[in-house]
Amino acid sequence: MSESVLQVREVSKTFAVPGKSGHNRLRALDGITLDLARGETLGLVGESGCGKSTLARTLMMLERPDAGTVSWGGADPFVQKGKDMLALRRRVQMVFQDPYASLNARMTAGDIISEPWRTHKTLYASKRDRAARVRELLHMVGLRPSDESRTPQEFSGGQRQRLGIARALALNPEVIICDEPVSALDLSVQAQVLNLLNELQQELGISYIFISHDLSVVRHVADRVAVMYLGRIVETGATEAVFDRPAHPYTEALLSAAPTLDQTTKRERIILEGEVPSPLNPPSGCRFRTRCMHATDVCATALPPVAVDESSAGHVAECYHPRGTVDLALTAVGA
Repeated sequence: MSESVLQVREVSKTFAVPGKSGHNRLRALDGITLDLARGETLGLVGESGCGKSTLARTLMMLERPDAGTVSWGGADPFVQKGKDMLALRRRVQMVFQDPYASLNARMTAGDIISEPWRTHKTLYASKRDRAARVRELLHMVGLRPSDESRTPQEFSGGQRQRLGIARALALNPEVIICDEPVSALDLSVQAQVLNLLNELQQELGISYIFISHDLSVVRHVADRVAVMYLGRIVETGATEAVFDRPAHPYTEALLSAAPTLDQTTKRERIILEGEVPSPLNPPSGCRFRTRCMHATDVCATALPPVAVDESSAGHVAECYHPRGTVDLALTAVGA
């Protein structure tokens, strides 16, 4: 693997939730560990409420973790202050799901792109440099330099998302977190935006964390995939390994529900029983055991061991009863 730009180790985050008996603790993140290499796209998938957005907010330094560490190129952002913290904030930016809600309707495209430079004043010192950079960014994302005087409501949905991408690029980040960036767009426009993100990655060497419910999109764009369930990453690995040989029953169920045009690789539909447990009171042991058809008594005793797919480097799953057609070696969690 190439140089790592992001390392997350055993990150946990809880929130206080008012209840009849006082404040309860909602476990949004529970021991998250992941790495992101330079120029890599990591797909992050899972049901609504599994913690994807909380993880994104933590990586954006908008939430402080209760435990664990986040390292951007070896620097912990949560111990930095002043100029050092400001410099770290430049390294990660975000593209939001809704291009209609994420842009200020009262600002022009040029003002939207240049707004971050009001805080990061040393990036482009002169007015001429800023104006030239705005036009360059508009061209880079497939918009016309003359569009800088237009307001967001004068753009189509796909153009607005391109404008959002230009804004994210304004601070020359190393990582962009894409939170469902194409789910609000038409299919033809989705393909254009995904191709744009791929071209920018090849040109600039940017890394992406790509959050999506659409598994077909994730398979198309991601180099590696991390599957989240109830605050934990239950499986991670190279995209082809995870999609072709899912090791965790939850991943297997997600993939069985995904529509496909490939008639040669039909999967039997797996119907999960019951509701997603509350993060206020998650199940003991394996978080997924209350909905898993393969669960046994041992699944309730402790967090599952890590199952390692020895045929694909980096393909691991937290499970007592891993699926798949290959032999999986079991190791202790955290080994």
